[in-house]
Amino acid sequence: MQPIGQATPHLLRRHVESLAHGPRGRRHAPHAMAAAEAYVTEALRAAGWQVFREPFDVPVRVGSTDRPGTRATPLKVRLHRGLSGANLRAELPGADLPASTGGPPPPTLVVGAHLDTVVDSPGADDNASGVAVVLEVARLLGALPVPPPVTLLVFDMEELGLIGSREAVRRLLGERRALGGMICLESVGYFSTEPDSQRLPSGARLAMPEAVKAVRRSGGRGDFTLIVHRASSRALADTWSAAAAAASPVLPTVRLRDPRPDGRLGALLGLALPALGNLDRSDHAPFWNHRVPALMLTNTANFRNDRYHRAGDTPDTLDYERLASVATATATTAAAWPRGG
Repeated sequence: MQPIGQATPHLLRRHVESLAHGPRGRRHAPHAMAAAEAYVTEALRAAGWQVFREPFDVPVRVGSTDRPGTRATPLKVRLHRGLSGANLRAELPGADLPASTGGPPPPTLVVGAHLDTVVDSPGADDNASGVAVVLEVARLLGALPVPPPVTLLVFDMEELGLIGSREAVRRLLGERRALGGMICLESVGYFSTEPDSQRLPSGARLAMPEAVKAVRRSGGRGDFTLIVHRASSRALADTWSAAAAAASPVLPTVRLRDPRPDGRLGALLGLALPALGNLDRSDHAPFWNHRVPALMLTNTANFRNDRYHRAGDTPDTLDYERLASVATATATTAAAWPRGG
């Protein structure tokens, strides 16, 4: 697969450094969150995208705590009251025009990442790295002669329990938008070539045997991007994997097929099987729950990065050459993704 362009490591570094001065959050660091939101908005507009700020209010919601630490999400349950946040949505002018046959507009592919952090962490990997990739994807797609049907989303309140993405997918479906798929970028900038630097969750051998075998064949090196998908998003995973193989530098990947079905049943099974519940830990999960084909791209966060959710998650710890390959593969996939139903 021919890349549509080349993401630039120094631009990715600049984005991460600009975002990861310190913690970002509506409640614990509102001024930093507002500054980060303004930075993202300006970068998207500079790349030619129309940006829409979409506020939301949530009176009561069961979610998770945004305190530091690496406990599994089921152990971080918290009841939230009176939440007010905002997602950023961006689209290219003309990308939603009907096909030349006069039919309806093509389905949109969502590419998204969350902007907020936990308390006391600057969140360079989690998740300024993902937002930086979204901004590079915006630059690469914005330079194409024909605008692709792609919607970029920068989510709020992921650390509180996927609050922003739950609101975003409901809004898109409420607008009767045809959603062709979703790519979630979650902690994608930290890599290690050291043997046994990649850890596995408890129960992984039984729940995800093929991924475990692939990790062990590599000597347990954390030098790959994990592609988490379901049967519904297998074709999207195939496309992204091929794009990663064509990127420079070539980006190793490990595929992990979540055996659960889309919809609420899949979410319930994740509660019963903790190893699979790890696959729900980012903003793709609400799309799965609404039966939208989705991928999560990740370096596996706390299963590789000891600085996850800690003060040491700083910009100097990331690998910007490999992060550029993540961005190139994502932009190439978004440009190539079928426009038909």
